[in-house]
Amino acid sequence: MGAGLGGALRAGGARVVATTAGRSERTRRLAAGLELLAGLDEVIAVADVVLSVTPPAQALDAARSIAEAARRTGATPVVADLNAVSPPAMARIAEVCAGLPVVDGSISGPPPSVRPGARIYLSGPPAAGVAALPWAGRVEPVVLSGGLGAASALKMCTASVYKGLNALVTQAMRTAGRHGVLDQVLADLARNDLDGSAGVVVAATKAHRFADEMREIAATQADAGLTSALFEAFAAIYADIAGTELAAADPEAAERRLAPAEIVRRLSR
Repeated sequence: MGAGLGGALRAGGARVVATTAGRSERTRRLAAGLELLAGLDEVIAVADVVLSVTPPAQALDAARSIAEAARRTGATPVVADLNAVSPPAMARIAEVCAGLPVVDGSISGPPPSVRPGARIYLSGPPAAGVAALPWAGRVEPVVLSGGLGAASALKMCTASVYKGLNALVTQAMRTAGRHGVLDQVLADLARNDLDGSAGVVVAATKAHRFADEMREIAATQADAGLTSALFEAFAAIYADIAGTELAAADPEAAERRLAPAEIVRRLSR
Protein backbone atom coordinates (compact mmCIF):
# COMPACT_ATOMS: atom_id res chain seq x y z
CA MET A 1 0.00 0.00 0.00
CA GLY A 2 2.79 2.43 0.86
CA ALA A 3 4.48 1.88 -2.47
CA GLY A 4 1.14 2.26 -4.27
CA LEU A 5 0.40 5.58 -2.58
CA GLY A 6 3.92 6.76 -3.31
CA GLY A 7 3.50 5.84 -6.97
CA ALA A 8 0.23 7.77 -7.17
CA LEU A 9 1.83 10.89 -5.71
CA ARG A 10 4.81 10.58 -7.98
CA ALA A 11 2.48 10.32 -10.99
CA GLY A 12 0.86 13.53 -9.75
CA GLY A 13 4.20 15.35 -9.83
CA ALA A 14 5.24 15.18 -6.17
CA ARG A 15 8.72 14.30 -5.00
CA VAL A 16 8.31 11.06 -3.07
CA VAL A 17 11.13 9.80 -0.86
CA ALA A 18 11.35 6.65 1.22
CA THR A 19 13.88 4.36 2.82
CA THR A 20 14.14 0.59 2.77
CA ALA A 21 16.88 0.42 5.39
CA GLY A 22 16.31 -2.69 7.47
CA ARG A 23 13.34 -3.77 5.37
CA SER A 24 12.66 -7.02 3.52
CA GLU A 25 13.51 -7.91 -0.04
CA ARG A 26 9.79 -7.75 -0.88
CA THR A 27 9.61 -4.15 0.42
CA ARG A 28 12.70 -3.20 -1.58
CA ARG A 29 11.11 -4.69 -4.70
CA LEU A 30 7.83 -2.84 -4.19
CA ALA A 31 9.54 0.49 -3.46
CA ALA A 32 11.86 0.31 -6.46
CA GLY A 33 10.04 3.12 -8.29
CA LEU A 34 10.45 5.63 -5.44
CA GLU A 35 13.39 7.86 -4.57
CA LEU A 36 15.15 5.85 -1.88
CA LEU A 37 17.29 7.59 0.74
CA ALA A 38 19.83 6.12 3.15
CA GLY A 39 17.69 6.17 6.28
CA LEU A 40 14.73 7.60 8.13
CA ASP A 41 16.56 10.76 9.26
CA GLU A 42 17.25 11.63 5.63
CA VAL A 43 13.58 11.10 4.76
CA ILE A 44 12.25 13.19 7.65
CA ALA A 45 14.73 15.99 6.97
CA VAL A 46 13.33 16.67 3.49
CA ALA A 47 9.66 15.63 3.77
CA ASP A 48 6.80 18.10 4.14
CA VAL A 49 4.34 15.24 4.77
CA VAL A 50 5.13 11.78 6.13
CA LEU A 51 2.72 8.96 5.34
CA SER A 52 2.91 6.08 7.82
CA VAL A 53 1.58 2.83 6.34
CA THR A 54 2.50 -0.22 8.41
CA PRO A 55 0.90 -3.36 9.85
CA PRO A 56 -1.24 -2.33 12.84
CA ALA A 57 1.11 -3.87 15.41
CA GLN A 58 3.99 -1.69 14.18
CA ALA A 59 2.08 1.62 13.97
CA LEU A 60 3.10 2.94 17.40
CA ASP A 61 6.76 1.99 16.95
CA ALA A 62 6.74 3.66 13.54
CA ALA A 63 5.34 6.84 15.12
CA ARG A 64 8.10 6.76 17.75
CA SER A 65 10.75 6.38 15.06
CA ILE A 66 9.31 9.31 13.09
CA ALA A 67 9.14 11.52 16.19
CA GLU A 68 12.71 10.64 17.18
CA ALA A 69 13.98 11.36 13.67
CA ALA A 70 12.15 14.71 13.71
CA ARG A 71 13.85 15.63 17.00
CA ARG A 72 17.26 14.65 15.69
CA THR A 73 16.87 16.61 12.46
CA GLY A 74 14.81 19.55 13.76
CA ALA A 75 12.20 18.91 11.05
CA THR A 76 8.47 19.40 11.64
CA PRO A 77 6.63 17.49 8.87
CA VAL A 78 2.93 16.72 8.94
CA VAL A 79 2.60 13.10 10.08
CA ALA A 80 -0.34 11.30 8.48
CA ASP A 81 -0.93 8.00 10.23
CA LEU A 82 -2.85 5.87 7.72
CA ASN A 83 -2.78 2.64 9.72
CA ALA A 84 -5.64 0.34 10.66
CA VAL A 85 -5.71 1.15 14.37
CA SER A 86 -8.38 1.93 16.96
CA PRO A 87 -9.16 5.51 18.03
CA PRO A 88 -7.45 4.91 21.41
CA ALA A 89 -4.35 3.69 19.58
CA MET A 90 -4.51 6.77 17.36
CA ALA A 91 -4.57 8.93 20.50
CA ARG A 92 -1.37 7.22 21.71
CA ILE A 93 0.26 7.82 18.33
CA ALA A 94 -0.63 11.54 18.56
CA GLU A 95 0.92 11.68 22.05
CA VAL A 96 4.13 10.10 20.78
CA CYS A 97 4.23 12.68 17.96
CA ALA A 98 3.58 15.65 20.30
CA GLY A 99 4.99 18.80 18.74
CA LEU A 100 4.31 17.62 15.19
CA PRO A 101 1.10 18.25 13.23
CA VAL A 102 -0.74 14.91 13.09
CA VAL A 103 -3.44 13.66 10.72
CA ASP A 104 -5.55 10.62 11.48
CA GLY A 105 -6.06 8.64 8.28
CA SER A 106 -7.37 5.32 7.04
CA ILE A 107 -7.44 3.59 3.68
CA SER A 108 -10.33 1.69 2.10
CA GLY A 109 -9.64 -0.35 -1.00
CA PRO A 110 -6.65 -2.06 -2.64
CA PRO A 111 -3.35 -0.30 -3.40
CA PRO A 112 -3.71 2.10 -6.34
CA SER A 113 -0.97 0.13 -8.08
CA VAL A 114 -3.42 -2.81 -8.17
CA ARG A 115 -6.60 -0.87 -8.95
CA PRO A 116 -7.13 2.92 -8.85
CA GLY A 117 -9.91 4.27 -6.66
CA ALA A 118 -8.90 3.60 -3.07
CA ARG A 119 -10.30 6.12 -0.61
CA ILE A 120 -8.20 7.80 2.06
CA TYR A 121 -10.27 9.14 4.94
CA LEU A 122 -8.59 11.98 6.84
CA SER A 123 -9.41 13.81 10.06
CA GLY A 124 -7.71 16.37 12.27
CA PRO A 125 -6.74 20.02 11.66
CA PRO A 126 -4.07 19.41 8.93
CA ALA A 127 -6.25 16.92 7.02
CA ALA A 128 -7.09 19.29 4.15
CA GLY A 129 -3.42 19.69 3.31
CA VAL A 130 -2.94 15.93 2.94
CA ALA A 131 -6.13 15.69 0.87
CA ALA A 132 -4.74 18.38 -1.45
CA LEU A 133 -1.65 16.34 -2.35
CA PRO A 134 -1.47 15.42 -6.07
CA TRP A 135 -3.00 11.95 -6.01
CA ALA A 136 -3.23 11.82 -9.83
CA GLY A 137 -6.82 10.55 -9.76
CA ARG A 138 -5.66 7.20 -8.39
CA VAL A 139 -6.78 7.89 -4.81
CA GLU A 140 -9.90 9.67 -3.57
CA PRO A 141 -9.20 11.69 -0.40
CA VAL A 142 -12.17 12.31 1.90
CA VAL A 143 -11.88 14.80 4.78
CA LEU A 144 -14.05 13.96 7.79
CA SER A 145 -15.45 16.62 10.09
CA GLY A 146 -14.39 14.85 13.30
CA GLY A 147 -11.04 15.31 15.00
CA LEU A 148 -8.31 12.77 15.56
CA GLY A 149 -9.84 9.31 15.83
CA ALA A 150 -12.67 9.81 13.34
CA ALA A 151 -10.82 8.31 10.37
CA SER A 152 -9.60 5.41 12.48
CA ALA A 153 -13.12 4.73 13.78
CA LEU A 154 -14.46 4.65 10.23
CA LYS A 155 -11.79 2.14 9.19
CA MET A 156 -12.52 -0.09 12.17
CA CYS A 157 -16.21 -0.16 11.23
CA THR A 158 -15.76 -0.85 7.51
CA ALA A 159 -12.96 -3.40 8.05
CA SER A 160 -15.15 -5.22 10.57
CA VAL A 161 -17.56 -5.94 7.71
CA TYR A 162 -15.11 -6.55 4.84
CA LYS A 163 -12.55 -8.65 6.70
CA GLY A 164 -15.05 -10.14 9.13
CA LEU A 165 -17.08 -11.45 6.19
CA ASN A 166 -13.91 -12.85 4.63
CA ALA A 167 -13.15 -14.71 7.85
CA LEU A 168 -16.70 -16.10 7.90
CA VAL A 169 -16.40 -17.39 4.33
CA THR A 170 -13.00 -18.91 5.10
CA GLN A 171 -14.29 -20.76 8.16
CA ALA A 172 -17.38 -21.91 6.26
CA MET A 173 -15.19 -23.32 3.46
CA ARG A 174 -12.88 -25.11 5.87
CA THR A 175 -15.81 -26.62 7.74
CA ALA A 176 -17.63 -27.55 4.51
CA GLY A 177 -14.51 -29.26 3.20
CA ARG A 178 -14.28 -31.34 6.35
CA HIS A 179 -17.91 -32.47 5.91
CA GLY A 180 -17.78 -33.03 2.14
CA VAL A 181 -20.27 -30.31 1.17
CA LEU A 182 -17.89 -27.61 -0.12
CA ASP A 183 -19.32 -27.27 -3.64
CA GLN A 184 -22.89 -27.17 -2.37
CA VAL A 185 -22.09 -24.54 0.26
CA LEU A 186 -20.37 -22.28 -2.27
CA ALA A 187 -23.22 -22.71 -4.75
CA ASP A 188 -25.72 -21.65 -2.12
CA LEU A 189 -23.61 -18.65 -1.06
CA ALA A 190 -23.25 -17.65 -4.73
CA ARG A 191 -27.04 -17.33 -4.99
CA ASN A 192 -26.72 -14.37 -2.61
CA ASP A 193 -23.42 -13.00 -3.98
CA LEU A 194 -21.55 -14.26 -0.91
CA ASP A 195 -19.13 -16.69 -2.56
CA GLY A 196 -15.93 -14.82 -1.76
CA SER A 197 -13.57 -17.75 -2.28
CA ALA A 198 -11.19 -15.70 -4.48
CA GLY A 199 -10.81 -13.16 -1.68
CA VAL A 200 -10.06 -15.95 0.78
CA VAL A 201 -6.75 -16.62 -0.98
CA VAL A 202 -5.50 -13.03 -0.85
CA ALA A 203 -6.70 -12.56 2.73
CA ALA A 204 -4.80 -15.65 3.81
CA THR A 205 -1.50 -14.18 2.62
CA LYS A 206 -2.17 -11.18 4.88
CA ALA A 207 -3.65 -13.10 7.79
CA HIS A 208 -0.82 -12.27 10.23
CA ARG A 209 -1.59 -8.55 9.75
CA PHE A 210 -5.35 -9.05 9.77
CA ALA A 211 -5.14 -10.77 13.17
CA ASP A 212 -3.76 -7.56 14.66
CA GLU A 213 -6.37 -5.51 12.82
CA MET A 214 -9.14 -7.65 14.32
CA ARG A 215 -7.72 -6.90 17.78
CA GLU A 216 -7.84 -3.18 16.99
CA ILE A 217 -11.47 -3.57 15.91
CA ALA A 218 -12.22 -5.42 19.15
CA ALA A 219 -10.66 -2.54 21.11
CA THR A 220 -12.71 -0.02 19.13
CA GLN A 221 -15.95 -1.84 19.84
CA ALA A 222 -15.05 -2.18 23.53
CA ASP A 223 -14.36 1.58 23.59
CA ALA A 224 -17.90 2.04 22.24
CA GLY A 225 -19.30 0.03 25.16
CA LEU A 226 -19.85 -3.12 23.09
CA THR A 227 -18.52 -6.64 23.54
CA SER A 228 -15.04 -7.27 22.15
CA ALA A 229 -15.59 -11.04 22.03
CA LEU A 230 -16.68 -11.23 18.37
CA PHE A 231 -13.54 -9.68 16.91
CA GLU A 232 -11.24 -11.30 19.42
CA ALA A 233 -12.60 -14.54 17.91
CA PHE A 234 -11.93 -13.23 14.38
CA ALA A 235 -8.38 -12.41 15.49
CA ALA A 236 -7.97 -16.03 16.58
CA ILE A 237 -9.28 -17.21 13.19
CA TYR A 238 -6.80 -15.09 11.24
CA ALA A 239 -3.96 -16.09 13.59
CA ASP A 240 -4.81 -19.73 12.83
CA ILE A 241 -4.95 -19.06 9.07
CA ALA A 242 -1.52 -17.38 9.30
CA GLY A 243 0.00 -20.77 10.14
CA THR A 244 -1.28 -22.54 7.02
CA GLU A 245 0.34 -23.26 3.66
CA LEU A 246 -1.92 -20.77 1.89
CA ALA A 247 -0.70 -17.94 4.14
CA ALA A 248 2.91 -18.50 3.07
CA ALA A 249 2.28 -17.33 -0.51
CA ASP A 250 3.59 -13.98 -1.78
CA PRO A 251 0.61 -11.54 -1.75
CA GLU A 252 1.55 -10.21 -5.19
CA ALA A 253 1.93 -13.71 -6.66
CA ALA A 254 -0.92 -15.50 -4.88
CA GLU A 255 -2.88 -17.82 -7.16
CA ARG A 256 -6.32 -16.23 -7.03
CA ARG A 257 -7.98 -18.80 -9.29
CA LEU A 258 -7.33 -21.85 -7.16
CA ALA A 259 -10.12 -24.41 -7.10
CA PRO A 260 -12.11 -24.26 -3.85
CA ALA A 261 -10.97 -27.76 -2.85
CA GLU A 262 -7.32 -26.72 -3.28
CA ILE A 263 -7.93 -23.58 -1.22
CA VAL A 264 -9.31 -25.70 1.60
CA ARG A 265 -6.42 -28.14 1.32
CA ARG A 266 -3.90 -25.32 1.67
CA LEU A 267 -5.84 -23.93 4.62
CA SER A 268 -5.45 -27.18 6.54
CA ARG A 269 -2.75 -27.67 9.13
